[in-house]
Amino acid sequence: MPTEISRLEAVRAIGLPVGFFADVAPKVLVGWRARAAVEPPSHLREHSDELTVTLLAALVHCRSWEITDALVTLLLRTVHAIAARADRRVSKQLVAEFKRVHGKEGLLFRVAEAASAQPDDTVRQVVFPVIGEDNLRNLVAEYKSSGSTYRRTVQHTYRASYSNHYRKGLIALLEVLEFRCDNSHRPVLDALALVRRYRTATDLTYYPAGETVPTHPGLSGDWAELAYRLDGRGRRRAVRTVYEIRTFEALCDQLKCKGVWVVGAMEFRNPDEDLPADFDQRRTEHYQALRKPLDPGAFIEGLQQEMRAELGALNDAMPLEWLQIRSRPGNQGAIKLTPLEAQPEPRNLGRLKKVIVGRWGTVPLIDVLKEAVLRSSCRATIGSMFGRGEVAGPMLERLLLVLYAYGTNTGIRAVAAGEHGHREEELYYIRRRYLTTDLVRALAIDIANATFAARRRAIWGAGSTTVASDSTHFGAFDSNLFTEYHSRYGGRGVLIYWHVERKSMVIHSQVINCSASEVAAMVDGAMHHGTAMDVEANYTDTHGQSIIGFGLTRLLGFDLLPRIKAINRVRLYRPGHADTYPQLGAAMMMRPIRWDLIADQYDQMIKYATAICTRSAQTAAILRRFQQTNLMHPTYQAMQEVGRAQHSIFVARYLRDRQLQREINTGLNVAESWNAGNSIIYFGKGGDIPANRRDEQELSVLCLRVLQAAVVYLNTLMVQDVLDEGLVELSADDQRGLTPLFWSNIAPYGEVRLNMNNRLAFGAAGTTAGSAAAPGRDAAR
Repeated sequence: MPTEISRLEAVRAIGLPVGFFADVAPKVLVGWRARAAVEPPSHLREHSDELTVTLLAALVHCRSWEITDALVTLLLRTVHAIAARADRRVSKQLVAEFKRVHGKEGLLFRVAEAASAQPDDTVRQVVFPVIGEDNLRNLVAEYKSSGSTYRRTVQHTYRASYSNHYRKGLIALLEVLEFRCDNSHRPVLDALALVRRYRTATDLTYYPAGETVPTHPGLSGDWAELAYRLDGRGRRRAVRTVYEIRTFEALCDQLKCKGVWVVGAMEFRNPDEDLPADFDQRRTEHYQALRKPLDPGAFIEGLQQEMRAELGALNDAMPLEWLQIRSRPGNQGAIKLTPLEAQPEPRNLGRLKKVIVGRWGTVPLIDVLKEAVLRSSCRATIGSMFGRGEVAGPMLERLLLVLYAYGTNTGIRAVAAGEHGHREEELYYIRRRYLTTDLVRALAIDIANATFAARRRAIWGAGSTTVASDSTHFGAFDSNLFTEYHSRYGGRGVLIYWHVERKSMVIHSQVINCSASEVAAMVDGAMHHGTAMDVEANYTDTHGQSIIGFGLTRLLGFDLLPRIKAINRVRLYRPGHADTYPQLGAAMMMRPIRWDLIADQYDQMIKYATAICTRSAQTAAILRRFQQTNLMHPTYQAMQEVGRAQHSIFVARYLRDRQLQREINTGLNVAESWNAGNSIIYFGKGGDIPANRRDEQELSVLCLRVLQAAVVYLNTLMVQDVLDEGLVELSADDQRGLTPLFWSNIAPYGEVRLNMNNRLAFGAAGTTAGSAAAPGRDAAR
């Protein structure tokens, strides 16, 4: 915290005027900042004064955003850490105390022995003489009071931990962060003002008797007894340290749902700034972009018709051999869905891979990258970003080497020792001056588009409009602010969220925190992937879907197709009170969708969807406002209703359509195969991301994405060449399992040897060794 606070104070000391870049789009500012960050001071001085000052001001302004957001994130994590640490310490202490208690096991044994010896006699005759009536009463009382005792112990530990260690840092944050809110959450800010006024007082147990102490939701429940005490005169007083703890907790709750925002932040800014400023003036245009009717009645009618059609189709199709819907005791749920039967194993794919290895041998990974860049439009993209024509010669070679160094995680120093004639300092210069996340992302998009263009319909089938998305865990340095422990993966690090289309080509990647919403990542990738693919549906697992996710995807115009883990406990909603589905009754909710709420908030929902579509706000920022701590927000409630309707439509279709179940399962298996390939390519340093900066982490992931996309691209060309020549015949099962994501013909390890003149040959019309074919030549063939 002191380090980040000092950075923010240094940025503010420069004195940029408030609202200096108010009329500049954030995306433009980020581009200016990126340019200022990579240009050395000598290059910056060569520009005009106006340009130099503008670039540096953008750099300072964006750093102010980042540091402010980082401090708010530190606040949220610190408050959470205090509670989590107190809970762990108390649990550990109680477990240790239970181990030290003697006699309870013996008492239990004697009771069991006596009861089993005389099972027909009464408790008073058998049990009481052995253990004693008082001992039994005391054990029951101890068990009943253990919950409240545990909570009180946690609260006292929480208070001590805050007072002795964490208070100094949290109070320091109040000095540099300015919080704002609307009137509905004013008590929290009034409480913060009180905490700030007495921040330097170290000898106060209570706030002064004449001081106004605002109440807020954090002081209710179990904490009320600890937060308020009677002093020596019998007056009810607020305990200062407890009041501070609960005020920070209430502040964090409001920050999470953006009920309170931070001045100068980007992720935690005023939620009204997330919405498009020109929505009212361009309402018709925004509705058309989302393909939604202006009349809420037309939207509701379409949703109702689709609900009735899918629910009716499922009701009429029952009974199904793979599905049972009936009431069951306990928490088992009404739905019972049998697993999918196994598909026959493809037999000729192994032979296909052997033919490929026999023809081209084992291709070094650096040559795979070289071929993908030379055969696609990557050189033109690099040239356009550098302000020149197609890049070739030493600069292109150095870019390839640096891409390889980051994508394999081996590092520039290790790659510089290879056989290519480029020194380590030259590679570092290319990295600092030219290799940016925007450039690498553009290269990944170019390779993906080249793959789509090169595919033969007779081999790969029709172009896909569906992607599968999933996350994978990468270890990262603990000193990084974004490193978090992930309970599901069992380690500290970050998550990489991938969007992979059905034929194994990645179209989007993003670095997210372990605690970040995978629903937001799913929406971002489907909407803003940047490739030529038109995404109409998205497969995901349970973690990538939610009711709000279904509502957002309905508004944004693509289908969410998840594999839901607890499908047995899913409940379906009715379109109206009069709609009855006898075969589905055990899985139906009694109340229908609240269509009146959707109609009232339709325009606001479209406004939020437009913000995501136009990227005026991050999807995570929109979803942060719609959290459980903000249940009363009317737009949140309306979007929940849309999500429930869309969720019911999907579940009814999913249960009825066995082919859809198999399609979703197959798509998610493609994403899992992609995740498995990460460890093969990203092998350096044990697969852990070594960078502490978020932009360096993102760059590493994007370079990994480029390498895997290059493997898929080259394998696509190889498979097509072999099949065109009739060397291998594929059955229907082989065609179903055909994928370009395989590694038997790739050599990811070994010394790096780059020779731009040594090329791979592809068929009679393909590129021969030593030639330099134009991008797309194989695709045209």
